[in-house]
Amino acid sequence: MKIVKSKFKMLLILLVVFNSINSLAQKYEVLIVTGQNNHYWQGSSKIVAKTFNNSDLFNATVIVSPSKGEDMSEFSPKFKKYDLVCLDYNGDYWSDKTQNKFVKFVKKGGGLVVFHASDNSFPKWKEFNEMIGLGGWGNRTEKDGPYVYWKNGEFVRDNSPGRGGSHGEQEDFVVRTRNSEHPIMKGLPSVWMHSKDELYHSLRGPANNMTVLATASQKKESGGSGRQEPMLMTINYGKGRVFHSVLGHTGKNSLNSVKCAGFITTLLRGAEWVVTGDVTQTISSDFPNAKAVTLWEGLEAPDAN
Repeated sequence: MKIVKSKFKMLLILLVVFNSINSLAQKYEVLIVTGQNNHYWQGSSKIVAKTFNNSDLFNATVIVSPSKGEDMSEFSPKFKKYDLVCLDYNGDYWSDKTQNKFVKFVKKGGGLVVFHASDNSFPKWKEFNEMIGLGGWGNRTEKDGPYVYWKNGEFVRDNSPGRGGSHGEQEDFVVRTRNSEHPIMKGLPSVWMHSKDELYHSLRGPANNMTVLATASQKKESGGSGRQEPMLMTINYGKGRVFHSVLGHTGKNSLNSVKCAGFITTLLRGAEWVVTGDVTQTISSDFPNAKAVTLWEGLEAPDAN
């Protein structure tokens, strides 16, 4: 698979174009919540924060939760100080007070971005599962909602019994746009290559008020479902908007998925959409095509400390 490497600084200049008035506007404030995850959150959270901060749209703050098994009672981010929350978290439940604050934040119009293993979180938290549309693992089954996938030109809601959440071998894969008129996807290629990643499949959830923007498929021989599975989704929850990307697996030696131009571009466009309901960002001239992955340089792998 061909890999194209591009300079991150120049691509960010090309990515976001403002007129003279917008260039002076205050940036949107992002809170990245992390600290527990079965993935390498120490790397992903730093790269995602750098992605936000190097754009002309966002200022990112990272908050780290207590470690798994520690007291979570005092973990209470001030969500309402921010325009949107980005979850890089898969761990212990927050306190009831914090959960209620979070629900209120999104219901009243706060933006939410969820990527990859964050959709594994909180399987018993009803409101959270409504927000994310689909989730995996955590003993999710048909009791939690249908499978959703693309078949014969339309999306299917499949109530068949079975576990929620699986993935096959990590590999590069083709992402297919399914809603080219949505602001997040407008102008993107109909097909493009995403860098080596875990392709989640068989996610389950309420899937209410959900629009699937893009799908991808992995052969059964490689551990996939063989179906076109949701990769990018939006969900409306109260007055709030949610962007859910299942892309973005990270390990200490595998950070390319969050350096992929496709992941970064859709993350930033999704984040702008959850705040404003629109997207002003242009598409980089070297956005990946159907044959080559584009990795953005300048997002060096951070230390685990």
